[in-house]
Amino acid sequence: MNQPLAPPTDTDESVTAVRCLVTGATGYVGGRLVPQLLAAGHSVRVMVRDPQKLRDFPWVDQVEVAVADATDADAVQRAMNGMEVAYYLLHSLGSGPDFEATEVRMARTFAEAAAGAAVRRIVYLGGLTHDTDLSAHMRSRQEVGDVFLTGPVPTIALRAAVIIGSGSLSFEMVRYLTERLPAMVTPKWVKTRTQPIAVRDVLRYLVACASLPQTLNRSFDIGGPDVLTYEEMMQGYARAAGLRRRLIVNVPVLTPRLSSRWVGVVTPLPVAVSKPLVDSLRNESVCQEHDIAKYIADPAEGLLGFEDSVLLALERIREARVTTRWSQASVAGAPSDPLPTDPAWAGGSLYTDHRSAPVDATPGQLWRIIEGVGGQNGWYSFPFAWELRGLLDRLAGGVGLRRGRRDPQRLMVGESLDFWRVEEIIPGELLRLRAEMKMPGLAWLEMRVLRGENGETIYDQRAVFHPRGLAGHAYWWSISIFHAIVFGGMVRNIGKAAHRAPIAASVTMEQ
Repeated sequence: MNQPLAPPTDTDESVTAVRCLVTGATGYVGGRLVPQLLAAGHSVRVMVRDPQKLRDFPWVDQVEVAVADATDADAVQRAMNGMEVAYYLLHSLGSGPDFEATEVRMARTFAEAAAGAAVRRIVYLGGLTHDTDLSAHMRSRQEVGDVFLTGPVPTIALRAAVIIGSGSLSFEMVRYLTERLPAMVTPKWVKTRTQPIAVRDVLRYLVACASLPQTLNRSFDIGGPDVLTYEEMMQGYARAAGLRRRLIVNVPVLTPRLSSRWVGVVTPLPVAVSKPLVDSLRNESVCQEHDIAKYIADPAEGLLGFEDSVLLALERIREARVTTRWSQASVAGAPSDPLPTDPAWAGGSLYTDHRSAPVDATPGQLWRIIEGVGGQNGWYSFPFAWELRGLLDRLAGGVGLRRGRRDPQRLMVGESLDFWRVEEIIPGELLRLRAEMKMPGLAWLEMRVLRGENGETIYDQRAVFHPRGLAGHAYWWSISIFHAIVFGGMVRNIGKAAHRAPIAASVTMEQ
């Protein structure tokens, strides 16, 4: 995904460097768009709420960083000052029942700020449908596009259906449904037609939009060469992945609520995301025009088809080259939530489970095991307990364990890790995870590499829980009996795994 793109050849403007603002840079598309813009010769400024979440992206030293909340008009305009093109890649899906109103407010703020900063173009990536009876999710996508297209700044609104790429939300849904269910009873939305598009083609369009004529103000349908039902997509995935043909039985009486619960249990999508997403799957998303080709020519080899997109995504997963994932943009804690480093813990009570032990390994060997926890590598103690906790979380509408890892060995601040979020990394020293499972309080897990007085390697582990109300206190004490098994087992088994870890591939504390 990070190969340089050939610039458009329709006008001389295409070779001119453009000053671009990118929102959603820590998200799935934004995190991939930034290096593509840089490779095309443009200068980039990214707008984020928390700049710490950018620090592990390989391109962070090549961009400017503007700190702003999308709802703060003054901060957004300051972020836009001096920019020529502003990419709007923000979305509030899963943020709550009023996400539609939030999306419209954010779009209006963005449009007005762009006008105030004399930005010459907005580029927006929205959803594709021409239906009139829209789901809340698709309606909000359309409303945001309307805000921009009727606003004071010329806008290119790209309308995409299912985006297929390693780590994309739609790809993960299709992947998990197909791989985990050789036979499935499905709702009627599996017969809905859609026109999937490869993420590389989406990125190609987005980059080229920076150089389109300044007066252009319209939407464009974008899609790949295949029009498929969701059932056909699942069968296509099975072929590409070398799986047997799936037995799919359509049962039209399944309600959207039951369907979203089903998707939530089988796939990594939490119910807060799967419910509005599943509801939108009833809307057909097929291109009615391909006018974009008048301004951005199709690649010589053609747009990538669905099964080729799946093959490419699976290749990147196997090679651990998944640069961004849909879950990177999902953050559970509010900015006001206390952190385990807060000295006073102003929020009230704090429970901890603190354990440490010497390890017969180098600090680098131990760090390699710490940074590799979760996903396929597991949590080094009582696997059934972790699986059960993940299942209970799924049933309660949480994320469960199925988000896994983006990379089998390396972590980035801000990315998801099973039902945790990576909150802090000090390479060779500290990994801090914030829990995103459903629970009456806030929780963290800290894993450290320490040196003893005699130079020995010490593994230090601290589980921290900040209860919310009486239910929070009851929750902690109800599970405290398992701490010795789960947390004690982690200390023992991580030490053993570190002892067995290869020394040559280790990360030392000095690194």
